[in-house]
Amino acid sequence: MRTPDDQGTPRPGEPIRIVAVDDHSLLRDALCQLLNVEDDLRVVAEADTSAGLGDLVASTRAHVVLLDVEMPGHHAPTVVGELTARFPRLRVLMLSMHDHLPLVQELLARGAHGYLHKSAPRASLLSAIRGVTAHDPKVMIVLPCSATPSAAFSPAGHPLSPREREVLTHVAGALSNRQIANELGITEATVKRHLRNIFEKLGAASRIGAVNKAVEARLIDPAAMAKQAAPRRPPVRRPAPFAELAFRRVV
Repeated sequence: MRTPDDQGTPRPGEPIRIVAVDDHSLLRDALCQLLNVEDDLRVVAEADTSAGLGDLVASTRAHVVLLDVEMPGHHAPTVVGELTARFPRLRVLMLSMHDHLPLVQELLARGAHGYLHKSAPRASLLSAIRGVTAHDPKVMIVLPCSATPSAAFSPAGHPLSPREREVLTHVAGALSNRQIANELGITEATVKRHLRNIFEKLGAASRIGAVNKAVEARLIDPAAMAKQAAPRRPPVRRPAPFAELAFRRVV
């Protein structure tokens, strides 16, 4: 018999068991149809309310819950907190038509493993489901680009100065001290001084540790990290309606 700790871990060859929760029946039906055509995914239950969701997860041995943020009589952060407390390895992915960043941050803090806008590409949803059940340490956020300003990941009262956050963002992009100095127009000695201050303020012992702590505290923007890490190529003009952010959850 499986225990709550087994939740979220498909056995070899077993499809990922999904519970879909949304009070809009047409959207929920379309979502279930989309998922059930995939060989490795199976919707084992659907609901139009979060009432009794914990018992539904237990009875279906679900690995993933796709949870609508806005439903009548439903406070999403509370539901997420209750689910993740009862089923520590259950993966909860939030679906919403809204892109209110403080709410996104609160849901992730309560234990959600991802937040996807309902108009996000199908591939992003499938990737998020497969990623969380493979215990990928990254958290997936897919929102319209207009909703993902860097400032959203730098709350008031943060311990790092703007220059220190700039240095750390370049560190996250795998740049050396010399490269960071060239990018910012400062000396390598100044870069090293900034890094010493960053390590002390964050209680980190390494560059990787500092980056992980800063991401967890929303002090640097994962989207900017990805941009720094990407190879530099001539710009290509193309529509980019969504920003897909993936960053590590530090436990």
